[in-house]
Amino acid sequence: MDNLLEAIEKLENKIDVLLSNYEFLKKENEILLQNVSVLQKEVLEHKQAMVDQKKEYDLLKIAKTIEGSSTETKNTKLKLNALIREIDKCIVQLQE
Repeated sequence: MDNLLEAIEKLENKIDVLLSNYEFLKKENEILLQNVSVLQKEVLEHKQAMVDQKKEYDLLKIAKTIEGSSTETKNTKLKLNALIREIDKCIVQLQE
């Protein structure tokens, strides 16, 4: 009978240890999921910042070529013509 009581006590102790480990891992998992969410948000913000900076760079590049400080005046004229054609297409669509 003593062996049976000892076995039950050991089993209860092991169950207590398992439950405490489960709770610890559950809390740790929640913390890690929150960290993942924060990091994903930061990645999205950085990607958006990169897109914004790329647009700004392209605009500055066009402005510099229009300014005449670059030897790419032909390239600038082509870009301006493309923009004008796109504006003309938009005007035609608006008139329809």
